[in-house]
Amino acid sequence: MDSTLIAIIFLVALALFFDFLNGFHDAANSIATIVATRVLSPKYAVMWAAFFNFIAFAFFGLHVAGTIGKGIVNIAQVDSYVIFGALVGASAWNLITWYYGIPSSSSHALVGGLIGSALVKAGPGMLVMKGIIKTLVFIVVSPLVGMLLAIVLGLIVYNLVAKQTPSKVDHWFRKGQLVSAALYSLGHGGNDAQKTMGIIAGLLFSAGYLGTEFHVPLWVVLTCHAAIAIGTMSGGWRIVKTMGDKLSKLRPVDGFCAEGAASMVLFGASAMGVPISTTHTITGAIVGVGTLKNIKAVKWGVAGNIVWAWVITIPAAAAISALFYWFAVRVF
Repeated sequence: MDSTLIAIIFLVALALFFDFLNGFHDAANSIATIVATRVLSPKYAVMWAAFFNFIAFAFFGLHVAGTIGKGIVNIAQVDSYVIFGALVGASAWNLITWYYGIPSSSSHALVGGLIGSALVKAGPGMLVMKGIIKTLVFIVVSPLVGMLLAIVLGLIVYNLVAKQTPSKVDHWFRKGQLVSAALYSLGHGGNDAQKTMGIIAGLLFSAGYLGTEFHVPLWVVLTCHAAIAIGTMSGGWRIVKTMGDKLSKLRPVDGFCAEGAASMVLFGASAMGVPISTTHTITGAIVGVGTLKNIKAVKWGVAGNIVWAWVITIPAAAAISALFYWFAVRVF
């Protein structure tokens, strides 16, 4: 077995490890509300989310994979070192933010990782600014749209059930939240698993294993969805506590509105091929329903800390990635 093939196998394994971390880190997005409202226990919540993470490949195209694979950095200049630096940078940032219970974005960590490696290798000319700008714009757009949709959905739902007893509303939406959580997990798997697919496909294309046309092989699709599902099964309880309890107290009806709104954003973004942050989206939606109940119901200090994590994710992951790219080039 030649050294190039060994390097590719190692990097595919590293990419799948990042995908696992993505599911592990972002499990909070999928299950925080359904756990916080006590609709499901943590054990069954992660099983529920993981199942829909996995089957998402049957419902979405591969537009996001294409954006990550060739829309952030010039794929013609991508090599094993760029992929190595990007994956280590993104994985390291995920582990750091998981340790401190900060719901940062795995997606933007990966984008930052690609940017950091590319800048060290070839400078700004290697960056595809159109794709990067689209990603940066949606750092702001996705939580805002999630928040606005949650407010609109909340107004509709709260008015529809206004004359019902609290116990009856709770009974209805404990069941309804199973549906909304499933839809959100479907959207999470459909958007986030594709990011790792794009990395692996980009690696295989740059090594000449995909022929002359960029595409994502079926085995890559299935293994990426399996990895993110296994990661979700493994939990991420530090971030669950922040998302489901510290940000705003939630009832089943609130969780339904937040997850429903976030699902709409994820479905739309995946259809457009935009690699958005599921973390940003569900956070905006939770803030939206919290604001609708009472602006004081949102713990704005916690929300502010989360926003700061969003701001520094791309440059922090880029810095780590750049360091490891530099190290790998000189050592290997």
